[in-house]
Amino acid sequence: MTPGSNLALGVPRVTVDVAAPVRLDVSALLLTADGKVRSDDDFIFYNQPMGPGVTYRSGGGTNPDSITVDTASLPPGIEKIVVTASPDAAGQTFQGIEPTATLRNADDNSVLATFTPPQLGTETALVVMEVYLRGGAWKARAVGQGYANGLAGIATDFGVTVEEPAAPPQPVAPPQTIPPVPVAPPAPVAPAAPPTPAPGAGKINLDKGRVSLQKNQTVSLVKAGRPLLSQVRMGLGWEPAFHGKDIDLDASVIAYGPQRNHIDSCYFGKLTILNGAIKHSGDNLTGEGGGDDEVIAVDLGRLPQEVTGLVFTVNSFSGQKFTEVAKAYCRLVDAATDQELVRFDLTGAEPQTGVMMAKLVRQFSGEWDMTAMGDFVKARTVRNMVKPAAEAL
Repeated sequence: MTPGSNLALGVPRVTVDVAAPVRLDVSALLLTADGKVRSDDDFIFYNQPMGPGVTYRSGGGTNPDSITVDTASLPPGIEKIVVTASPDAAGQTFQGIEPTATLRNADDNSVLATFTPPQLGTETALVVMEVYLRGGAWKARAVGQGYANGLAGIATDFGVTVEEPAAPPQPVAPPQTIPPVPVAPPAPVAPAAPPTPAPGAGKINLDKGRVSLQKNQTVSLVKAGRPLLSQVRMGLGWEPAFHGKDIDLDASVIAYGPQRNHIDSCYFGKLTILNGAIKHSGDNLTGEGGGDDEVIAVDLGRLPQEVTGLVFTVNSFSGQKFTEVAKAYCRLVDAATDQELVRFDLTGAEPQTGVMMAKLVRQFSGEWDMTAMGDFVKARTVRNMVKPAAEAL
């Protein structure tokens, strides 16, 4: 599953296992139609492992923690169960950790779906998945929303009372019998600089303007809390590594559905797909000259709801390797203003015939994230890119 995708359960009892390279605290909240718990009894976790229709099971540190939901036993008025996770170690973030949720039929343990949230950074807690009632039928949705203020932040958002730890008592100064000697106030100390994030880690937005991405870094196409205009262009460019030698590369975009299923591909042989929501500028046979070599226009607002992921690729049909290519890049441009929003310059090359440059993933809230990829594969055509690109979503 991808963020925002959903599926009909078809079975009354399901289990959500959440696994990660480190130990996690997994919990669940029973929510009413207003998105809140009825009381703190609707918060199911290791200290309160059972509730009406919902059970927590610890993996003991060696197996995943899990939440089991019996939809037939849920109380009237409960319309959603949110499954959350946070690292067990105090203050640890999800940076470098990829939790994976596995949705199973609780009666026969068969796998219904799996979900790994996209690149995470400073988040210390995560809404992983939700089981919800819609139109009389129970469904599951992949979420992947992170919180920087831990499990307490999630619980508070959903109406759970979280008691703040009491402040330690302040020492009482003994009575002075001799007037103290005046002491000069200490010199002000400059605040410590914030730690520099690891290259390619975390998610950022466009509040500060144009963003230059590193490999594996993600930018949310949001500014001042609002999604940007939906019409964008992805420009891809390259130059021959050796002057005088043409290089014929082909830029493409592959569209996928919620189950990473291939919906369609737009490339030089198919310049328009999805009723014109995606259009290709045409083939560039040499790579010479400044500016974008090929451009793919995407009207995100017109994409069918079933399209949840786009992967932008470049291939060498003639068999030339990317070690013969220089200055390869991709850049996302606001089609309305012609303003460059995001840029990713490919650094380094491998002797392969295909590269996945970037991906756009629709979030559960409706906005899109762009992630720089730069992953090389052996593939001379877009058809050969469909499988590795699906695995990379």
